[in-house]
Amino acid sequence: MNDIRLYAIGEVARRTGLSVSAIRFYSDEGIVAPAQVTAAGHRLYDVHAIARLEFVSTLRDLDAGLDDIRRLLEGRVTLSDLATAHLSRLDDQARRIRSRKAVLRTIARQHTEADQVVLMHKLAGMSDDERDRLFDDFWNEISEGLEVSPEFLDLMRNGRLVLPDEPSTEQLEAWIELANLLQDANFRREVKKALRETFSGPAAAMMTSAEMVGAFERGGSIFVRAQEAQRAGEPADSPLGREIADLYAAYLGELSETPDSPEYREKLSADVLDIERMHLESIEEAATSTDPYTRYQSLVAIIDGTAQQAAEFMPFAWLSAALKASVSPTGATHECPPHGDVPDARNP
Repeated sequence: MNDIRLYAIGEVARRTGLSVSAIRFYSDEGIVAPAQVTAAGHRLYDVHAIARLEFVSTLRDLDAGLDDIRRLLEGRVTLSDLATAHLSRLDDQARRIRSRKAVLRTIARQHTEADQVVLMHKLAGMSDDERDRLFDDFWNEISEGLEVSPEFLDLMRNGRLVLPDEPSTEQLEAWIELANLLQDANFRREVKKALRETFSGPAAAMMTSAEMVGAFERGGSIFVRAQEAQRAGEPADSPLGREIADLYAAYLGELSETPDSPEYREKLSADVLDIERMHLESIEEAATSTDPYTRYQSLVAIIDGTAQQAAEFMPFAWLSAALKASVSPTGATHECPPHGDVPDARNP
């Protein structure tokens, strides 16, 4: 700028939109000094000081603190560093605001006692790291001495427990109940006892081995492919339907050491409908079960959204029809891979 004029503080206030008191404050704090002070004590500002004041005003509108602004203007931190740090603080603030809104929505929709409000606010405001620590402490205690493979333990844990940024009332209530249970010594003892009773003995050791976990995941991936085909409107008797039926027959044939045949596929077709029945029954039982570990699983499924996914996971009739269609009218089945070369359905 070539403008070398000096402006009185009132004119600076009109140019910048700042109040006179704010301009004086920034001067007194050493943020933006006037270009000159007259003998009578009047502060005069040049265009550079005005531009600096506008910059400071913008940073303040973005909620930057005075210390951060001072460090920036003194060259001790870059604008990028300041923005990154401030963005992190804003993310934390946004998370707290979302938690408060969730608690208030819950209070507004149900009868809540005063002492419950305190606890709800505390639990809903937990950070991801705090939830991780609570979750890890719980699993470290209940899995101590449990003789299962690391792969099966990972399968039971089902990854990190993440509360959505905008949880529904149901999710928030489930999290509050679960967080209370995870910190309850009696609940931990009950779950630990239940797991030991369930996963003890030679049969349990075989069912929880890494090999069985891999087989379970492979079978699950075939069901997922069936669901995707069903949702895409693919007919069960299409080439893709036959491909998925072949995979499923080969997969279970390998596990049960049963050779493929039309009769075997007819049996699998009926068995898949039994799996559907058991799937629906398990969802219904989980919602009302008093078993500690089942209740734990049910609450986790509500929080992470898998409860809804499980309710909508219905590829059973489609797969049953695909298995029936894969048997030709002459009683021959379509060619499928030898049992030793069953492809992984996750990477066909």
